[in-house]
Amino acid sequence: MPVLRRARPEVVAGARGLGRHVRWIHAAELADIAPLLRGGDLLLSTGIALPDTAGDLELFATSLADSEAAGLVIELGRRWDAIPPSLAAACERLGLPLVALSREVRFAAVTQAVGERIVDEQLAELREAQRVHDTFTELSIAEAGPGEILAAVQRLSGAAVVLESDQHQVLDYRSGPEDIAAVLANWESRSRSVQLDRRTTWDEKYGWLITRVGKRDRGWGRLVVQAESPPSEGMIAMAERAAAALALHRLHDRHRDSLVRRTHHELLIGLLADPTSADVLQRCELAGLPTAKRQFVGLTLRPQIGAGTMSGSFLDDLIAATVHAVHELRVPALVCEVDRDVRALLSFPSSANTGRPIDDLAAKVQRRYPVNIGAGRAVARTSEIDRTLREAQHVVQSVRPGAGDRLVHRLEDVHLRGLLTMLADDDRLRMFAVRELTALREYDDQNGSGLVDTLWALVNHPTSKSDAAASLHISRPVFYDRLAKIERLLGVDLNDPEIRVSVHVALIADQVLRDQIL
Repeated sequence: MPVLRRARPEVVAGARGLGRHVRWIHAAELADIAPLLRGGDLLLSTGIALPDTAGDLELFATSLADSEAAGLVIELGRRWDAIPPSLAAACERLGLPLVALSREVRFAAVTQAVGERIVDEQLAELREAQRVHDTFTELSIAEAGPGEILAAVQRLSGAAVVLESDQHQVLDYRSGPEDIAAVLANWESRSRSVQLDRRTTWDEKYGWLITRVGKRDRGWGRLVVQAESPPSEGMIAMAERAAAALALHRLHDRHRDSLVRRTHHELLIGLLADPTSADVLQRCELAGLPTAKRQFVGLTLRPQIGAGTMSGSFLDDLIAATVHAVHELRVPALVCEVDRDVRALLSFPSSANTGRPIDDLAAKVQRRYPVNIGAGRAVARTSEIDRTLREAQHVVQSVRPGAGDRLVHRLEDVHLRGLLTMLADDDRLRMFAVRELTALREYDDQNGSGLVDTLWALVNHPTSKSDAAASLHISRPVFYDRLAKIERLLGVDLNDPEIRVSVHVALIADQVLRDQIL
């Protein structure tokens, strides 16, 4: 600020308080001015009316600190040629910024300059608040989906933004200036450690601004904005407006669904809760799903992570494609969205071969949409419908992201990975994977040695270390050297069959846990 720079300001004491926000500036020559000040006020003085004794000057400084003044600026020359040591010592102890001006300055000019700057900043905040208001009002009126809302948050904040479920699973995200992989790394366990005891909070450890999406007692997720430093009031307001827009979209989404889709959703939820309910089974018949002398197969279609696959329009199109496919195959079905997955229950004649129609359905859908499809085993009794639906969900949860080696994944395809997926929420599994592999990961992070990849090669080629070395494009001596390092770090013998099984299970468990955040 030129008017102050010309007065040659010097910070004499209280430098640690220089980050305080200046709310307004006052010029006064009263020793008892403190009760008239508000928090954040900056006081200008020549010192002509300030006390003479060291004790009284200390009391004056204490009164300013008690009123939460932003600081004290004294013009030298009229009363003092140098700041009294007792006043400087008191301000330093209290953390109250004390600035000396060695040249005469018009206090009115300083007051005007500071006041104009404060007003300009307030106007800028008002304009930004209006911009945020207009942005989210337009999105709400347009019934924008989560993807558009997150894009707006990223644009306004310039930071990465993540939408997670109430189970701390990433639903959607937008990248910021940092590598998004680093932001999402070990997301679920990190997110679980951050408790939200009010609507919005800032977590200093991870640099997250977190706000609840939905009501406190019925919140269905959280919005996380990357914020390495304490966020401004404007940024907090922006995050809360975005969370409100997301909650409103969820409400609109419920009402926007067609009557048929809502009916299918209610029926599937009812069958999952109680497949023996006579009322639910009768409503299935009325909805066009025959239940007498039939066999049933549950399906789950999960979009593969990629550009556009997390948007509401993608899921709408996927549901439409699934409905069109079952109609073409003339297979009665219930089809709807449940928690960002497309769920379906297919009804076949009791003597029909269910494998071929399901493969045909998968081929029709996957020609247009990148999805993983899980199928439960066929059941012949309505009382077991919930089992085939749950199996389909379990299978698709067990498939690694990006896996595209088959049209349909079934229970017999997931093996140990399927079991570990079922246990993924158990902290004991997390502790086991950490205990078994942390030493290797830390060594790899420090040295870039690829020991974890070496261990994977060993378990993937259990009968040939030559093949294992070749898979890593390294020589056998280098491979053996890495195995020796692994044994030293873990304190194990990799030739022990039990140890080999243990590290293999740990590797798969670690992969399952990491895949869940992608």
